[in-house]
Amino acid sequence: MKHHEHPSFVGLHHITWRATASALTNHEVVVEAMAWLIGDQDAVEVERSTSYHGAELWMVTAHSKKKSLAMKSLAVLGVKNLQILLNTLEERLDEDHVLYLRLNLDDLISSKLTLAESSGTGTVKGQAKIEVYPGQDALEQTQLTLQAAIEVAQKRKDEHQ
Repeated sequence: MKHHEHPSFVGLHHITWRATASALTNHEVVVEAMAWLIGDQDAVEVERSTSYHGAELWMVTAHSKKKSLAMKSLAVLGVKNLQILLNTLEERLDEDHVLYLRLNLDDLISSKLTLAESSGTGTVKGQAKIEVYPGQDALEQTQLTLQAAIEVAQKRKDEHQ
């Protein structure tokens, strides 16, 4: 198969969410929120550490290489947030086809999903690796992937009404 004949796949290779819970935060609540976000309790890892000043920290990572689970996790963001990502795509996508975003951690704990404006404390860092094959345009594939996630999010919304 020649490059230009490659089928037009839409999807994600994987998705990763990372959050830090301080000693002042109940890290189990963060773990539960991250499990909800990724859609799989077994996909969440917790690493205990200490800050520069010695305070306890927990690094919570949710990661999935399962393409369908990664897409569902992206779709959990909802139509509104996915549309914002679509509109700000050029500033969020790197040359390795990774889409970067941040969520407000306090909102996530409350089962609300809000894109964070800054990289300040209390955020969940998200990275979604877009499937882009030789001969495909990365920006276009990312747009198609986000459109597919919007469709999944809309179906979920319709099912819960």
